[in-house]
Amino acid sequence: MKRKKIIQILLTILVLALIIAGSNVYYQFNQPHRNVQASKADYSYNSSQIVNEYLANPTAANEKYLDEEGNSKILEISGIVAEIFEDFNKQKVILLKSALDKAGVSCTFTPETDATVNQIKTGETITVKGVIRSGASYDKDLGVYENVIMEKCSVVSK
Repeated sequence: MKRKKIIQILLTILVLALIIAGSNVYYQFNQPHRNVQASKADYSYNSSQIVNEYLANPTAANEKYLDEEGNSKILEISGIVAEIFEDFNKQKVILLKSALDKAGVSCTFTPETDATVNQIKTGETITVKGVIRSGASYDKDLGVYENVIMEKCSVVSK
């Protein structure tokens, strides 16, 4: 009799734990995504500054621009449009880079903000808001510099 009672209590605790864990997963999965375009920028730089910061000390730059969970702070980056193209997902991408820079800032736009790219031309100076996916680096094997990659971008000013 005692054994049956203990098993019932353990099963009840297990079911409650599963319900709590399931509701936590459901909450995390259905949390609203951060609206980068509607949020205020944490930092504003030109493309050369952020590239040089990552090339000089990537660890310090990541500590500055990423929070404890690895989410990027929101940045506004100004620069000269060196290239405009579409990626494999058919999203618009603008490369901000001056002629003297080793690397640039590659800004990937969302489907909602793609239309803002249509009025941009190569050679213009623009400001883009977005979040960092990866910093600039030098690939020793290939002998090339890799760009800072930003995503969820939108054009702030032209």
